[in-house]
Amino acid sequence: MATPEPRPLRLDAPALDAYLRTLEADQAPFTIPGHKRRAAPLDVGLARVVDSDVPLHAGLDTMRLSGDTLGRAERLAAQLWGADWCRFSTGGSTHANQALCLAVGRLGDRVLVSRTLHRSTFLGLVLAGLRPVWLPTAVDPDTGMPTGVRGADVSAGLREHPDVVAVMVTEPGYLGTIGELEQAAVAAHAAGVPLLVDAAWGAHLGFGAGFAKHALQCGADAMVTSAHKTLPAYSQGALLLARDGLLPTRWLDAAFDATHTTSPAGAVLASIDGARALLAQRGPQLVGSLVALAARLRTQLRAALPGLRVPGPEDFAPGRFDEAKLVLLLAGCGVDGVAVEAELVEAGVPVEMADRDVLVPMLTLADDETTVRRLLAALLPALQRHAGPARPAAVSVSWRRAAEPTLSPREAWFAPTEVVPVHAAAGRVAAELVAVYPPGVPVLAPGERIDSTVLAALLSARDSGVRVAYAADPQLGTLRVIAEPGTPRG
Repeated sequence: MATPEPRPLRLDAPALDAYLRTLEADQAPFTIPGHKRRAAPLDVGLARVVDSDVPLHAGLDTMRLSGDTLGRAERLAAQLWGADWCRFSTGGSTHANQALCLAVGRLGDRVLVSRTLHRSTFLGLVLAGLRPVWLPTAVDPDTGMPTGVRGADVSAGLREHPDVVAVMVTEPGYLGTIGELEQAAVAAHAAGVPLLVDAAWGAHLGFGAGFAKHALQCGADAMVTSAHKTLPAYSQGALLLARDGLLPTRWLDAAFDATHTTSPAGAVLASIDGARALLAQRGPQLVGSLVALAARLRTQLRAALPGLRVPGPEDFAPGRFDEAKLVLLLAGCGVDGVAVEAELVEAGVPVEMADRDVLVPMLTLADDETTVRRLLAALLPALQRHAGPARPAAVSVSWRRAAEPTLSPREAWFAPTEVVPVHAAAGRVAAELVAVYPPGVPVLAPGERIDSTVLAALLSARDSGVRVAYAADPQLGTLRVIAEPGTPRG
């Protein structure tokens, strides 16, 4: 018997359907965007980019939003993820994380935060004037991978700092590990505060029996997730989902609107809605196929090169690893990941992340045997060409930062600053955020004292070919630091 054709997603996705109906309609809009979906007379190349751009206002909906198109789509997403409230962001998880920061407390309040937070959350602390109490970063000594938040650390942090107003963690981590979210939720709720989770990398979690759960299933009060990472949505598409209670959704609405564009791109919104409908229709099947694909790849890669480590869910406690994540640990086979990445880019197969010891090819719902064959055809010879003597695995500087805060992020942001040579920066207080990218976890952050060991690790990462991001001087010849008393603001 033939497999029936899947039901067209637009029939179950109000924003996607409105987007397609707009493109199919015979219209001559006298509204923005300025291209009017007819840029071809101006430039054919430009038209290929903008002629499928539809706004929310006078596009997916009327100018007054009388059709509630987006609201209906967001309510369907809340239902799918088991939330009471949902908003679609066209500013990515960055915007959603910052909205959470603005919603959770008042100026000067303290929050318990993972030190593996993304840059966006740190800057959310600046915007909201919140003071972080850092949770320690647990690292697996065997692999050098961060293993996520520990429930005991959350309990201890809340006991030591009873004035904390929220717990904010990043799960799953960039390398696929997942912390003890259920225990963290129990600890937070016992203290009467919400657990907020940046789950940007986990939009596919929770779909299918036996797979890792998503944050709301683990008891979180709010979850940010990116629809454009593992799901087939436009870049910048993200969702903010929450349960009403410890974090009133009226505050979330206000914070979300305060930091979101008033002209959201309809294509991004429609793609989030379409990705949501895809999960609702075929989520367990698609995620199951993705997980099976990742498992086969791990087996093939482990057999291809002695010393190559490719961790999987069997290496962690149940539910503590994203089964779809593919992470190659290279120290045991002597491979330089930056050199391999250069060959992959030349072959037209770029990967998500590479440093000397780690390579991360990103698998998504759009991958299949065809794309994986092309990956292997380029990856396996490159790994074999660069294989050499085993070396000790080093913990990335992104995961080993022991922060020594001296000023709150907001105080440091507005403090007088000066620029000093990098060799003179150790012991000073950072005035800028510096990260290795990917993953974008702050290594130096405004308000924290600069440790000489961490500084040396940053310079080593730079010299190995890894991108150093967000610093005013990306070559790290200089750093911006908090000025000595009496120095005018730089």
